Amino acid sequence: MKDFSETTIRVRYAETDQMGIVYHSNYFIWFEVGRVELCRYLGFDYRQMEAEDDTLLVVADAHCRFKRPARFDDLLVVRTWVARSQRRTVKFEYEIYDEQSREIVAKGHTTHVVCDHMGRAKSLPEKYQKYFPTRASLVPEVAHT
Repeated sequence: MKDFSETTIRVRYAETDQMGIVYHSNYFIWFEVGRVELCRYLGFDYRQMEAEDDTLLVVADAHCRFKRPARFDDLLVVRTWVARSQRRTVKFEYEIYDEQSREIVAKGHTTHVVCDHMGRAKSLPEKYQKYFPTRASLVPEVAHT
């Protein structure tokens, strides 16, 4: 099993700006898509973690570095992995690349605080700790052409 997941997204017209380029905030939405799919790939459902264990991963920090523009109808791949976790925090990293050219479009990370539904910080429940390694995962780079 790989330490990362990949999710393909086709850029919708509504996600572009007046210049025909993907509007910057959409990358954070795609990071979220990648994060939820990573949880599913690793073997648990994020929705169930919230409902059954009163455990939410609240975004505390978000960063995106844009490398090249994406446009309407591009097929993009969101690669997501857990970069680091501690008792009350989890850091995810992302690469978004063009499926056809394999060029990196954007890279980023988000850091999350583990909280209950009231927004109070708490420790990650033991049953989820196996999904979030305590040291950085090595993720192979996208083969660029």
